[in-house]
Amino acid sequence: MNTRFLLMMILTVFLVACGQDGATQTNENSHVDDGIEAKTADKENVVPEPEVEEKEGETSEETATIEDETAEAETATEEEVSQDTLRSDLKVHYIDVGQADATLFQYSEEGSDYTILFDTGDWRGSEVVNYLQSQNVSSIDLVVVSHPDADHIGQLEKVVNTFDVGEVWLSGNESSSQTFQRGMEAVINSGADFHEPRTGEEYEIGPLEIDVLYPSSISGKTNEESVSLLFTYGSTEFLFTGDAGRSDELKMMNSGIDIQADILQLGHHGSNTSSDPAFIDAVNPSVAIYSAGSSNSYGHPSTEVVSLIQNTGIELYGTDVHGTIIVTTDGESYQIATNKDGTVSPGSAPATTPVESEAEEEPDADADSSSDAPTDSSCIHINTASTEEVQGIIHIGPARAQDLIDLRPYHSVDDLSRISGIGPARIADIKSEGLACS
Repeated sequence: MNTRFLLMMILTVFLVACGQDGATQTNENSHVDDGIEAKTADKENVVPEPEVEEKEGETSEETATIEDETAEAETATEEEVSQDTLRSDLKVHYIDVGQADATLFQYSEEGSDYTILFDTGDWRGSEVVNYLQSQNVSSIDLVVVSHPDADHIGQLEKVVNTFDVGEVWLSGNESSSQTFQRGMEAVINSGADFHEPRTGEEYEIGPLEIDVLYPSSISGKTNEESVSLLFTYGSTEFLFTGDAGRSDELKMMNSGIDIQADILQLGHHGSNTSSDPAFIDAVNPSVAIYSAGSSNSYGHPSTEVVSLIQNTGIELYGTDVHGTIIVTTDGESYQIATNKDGTVSPGSAPATTPVESEAEEEPDADADSSSDAPTDSSCIHINTASTEEVQGIIHIGPARAQDLIDLRPYHSVDDLSRISGIGPARIADIKSEGLACS
């Protein structure tokens, strides 16, 4: 009996102990479960981890893209600033050389200076060399002579002998004049490169681009086949056509080359043998500039051309009125400066008196049969007339006619005394006849 009671007591104690352990374990598991719930509750109050990582990745990419774009923009800006810093303004000097042509280009890039000369003035003067020296020119990268007439190739010999010239361009047409012969001899002796440019050729001299518009070939027509070039600096364009005529201008229009330009030098000193209205419309310039001598005997610029330009709303400048004209451009915009004030008016005299009058009123060696040349139909121009025509002058037969052609140009009728057999008495006869003129 006692034994059974003892066993029951032991069993009771054992069961009570097990119940306490179970309660303890249950309480511990409840604590853990509470913790998990807290974390779950926390998750409900925050962005799920995977989404947080994805959004952080997207933000990183966007930030990287913005930074890259900013860096590229800064680099582009630095390059533009650097380019503007390294490239100077271009200055184009339309030099006042009387009844002739000469234009100087000056610019630089990355410390290198560039100089180009388009046409070299009249044979009787030294204005071109003097002007270049006043602009501190010591070397010339390129000399372009539009054609071999003496008012365009006139000072080539002096230029080549004074400056270090890298290359010379001419059309390939020749002249029997001493001015041409001396100029070519100087080029050959200088060692400068020589080239005859043709339509469609393209060149770069530093930051300046050059497109050759004309001629595509030559046939001996010196004026008509003038070397014609389009110069581009940044987005600013300059067009030069020498003494090319209207039919040649139309050929340039039909060449397939874009001939639009901001600034046009009017062909043939503003003569009405050039500046066809269709050509002016195709070029669509904002500014037109011509080179002519004060009170020249050819009536340059033509009233017809002046009216055309002004009626079209194009700004017009001329060396006979404004003296030397300088266009300065950074490649985007440009400014024009002149050394004399004045306004070009059809048929009017220059608004101011020229500073120099060195033989400017005398006909140049480029006289031709244009309709705005001297109207005396009986005059035989000794600098331009054909071999047959000059034989109309007294004492000038076939042999002397060839001598006359070979010895061009002449400053006056008295210069015919250079022809063998023409002495003072015959000069007097020629002058008395009144047919010969210079």
